[in-house]
Amino acid sequence: MTPQPHQPLHLRVVWLPDDTVRDLYIDGDRLGFEPVPGARTVATSGYALPGLVDAHCHIGIRRGAAPIESVEEARALARTDRDAGVLAIRDAGSPYPYPELVGEDGVPRLVRAGHHVAASRRYLRGIGLECEPEEVAGALARQAKLGDGWVKLVGDWIDRSRGDLAPSFEPEVLAGAIRAAQAEGAKVAVHTFSEEAAACVVEAGADSIEHGTGLDPDLLDRMAARGIALVPTMINIETFEDIAAGADAKFPRYADHMRRLKAGFPGVVRSAWEAGVPVYLGTDAGGGIDHGLAAEEMLLLHEKAGLPVADVLAASSWRAREWLGLPADLGDVVVYDRDPRADLAAVREPALIVLRGRVQTRG
Repeated sequence: MTPQPHQPLHLRVVWLPDDTVRDLYIDGDRLGFEPVPGARTVATSGYALPGLVDAHCHIGIRRGAAPIESVEEARALARTDRDAGVLAIRDAGSPYPYPELVGEDGVPRLVRAGHHVAASRRYLRGIGLECEPEEVAGALARQAKLGDGWVKLVGDWIDRSRGDLAPSFEPEVLAGAIRAAQAEGAKVAVHTFSEEAAACVVEAGADSIEHGTGLDPDLLDRMAARGIALVPTMINIETFEDIAAGADAKFPRYADHMRRLKAGFPGVVRSAWEAGVPVYLGTDAGGGIDHGLAAEEMLLLHEKAGLPVADVLAASSWRAREWLGLPADLGDVVVYDRDPRADLAAVREPALIVLRGRVQTRG
């Protein structure tokens, strides 16, 4: 079916990137500030952002850490995020490809990272592309051609022989794999929990650190200087107590480590922000985290890590969109009745969502 032409839209709102009342006009998939003849007014008040970004999300994984089995499942999960105001997603790894959803009306803008690349028998079963050390660089280089400019490398996981977290590969293997993907034009997002893996991949020049619970303060200035981003997924780290409780009997060292990482993580995120490390919102939705929880992650960044509300809004919206290479004039807007600068909890209740120049009906 051929999509119907877009009707131009008009919104008169407080445009938060500028902190001023603006008349916004959306014509097709482009937003501007000059009047457009025939524009339909859809908002005469409220506080607006250019659409939230979930920079660590998995619409290819269903609850329980199982791969989805159809494009319809991915579409439904993406729409759940959209209804929470998330209008762009960096899918940080999917065992199920869904390129047909890229650009689809009603689906957030997608930046896909291909299939997770992980160590053999050292990751969630059925989720990662499991590799031996000599296979990692080639696997990441191939995934670089299948995504939208990003790849995902699992930098550490529990090593059952050690009874604790450990890097997935030796430092030279991690570094070689990162270089191989970057040589193909991709940016590399690396999962790390442990101190050892975080140090390895920062030194190796990863483009973003996912989670990063083990980041040492001595690494933060280096990350800031190199522009290495942190996507802390604080809502995911909140689950570490449950993970530890399940491991107490068999892997007590690992359980204790996970508890210590959780306890220190708000300070890690705050220190990263203070050092000038780019910090972006990510929920890690899929697997153990439900979709549609971007607002809860924003609140954790503010209330637990102590980031100022203004920085949380920027890191969750216009600054994150710029980081992912999305043009500033796209027709994506989320409007709130209440000012999130005065009460960040307002982001839990979007009043109006416009994606690709179309007002969205939820559900």
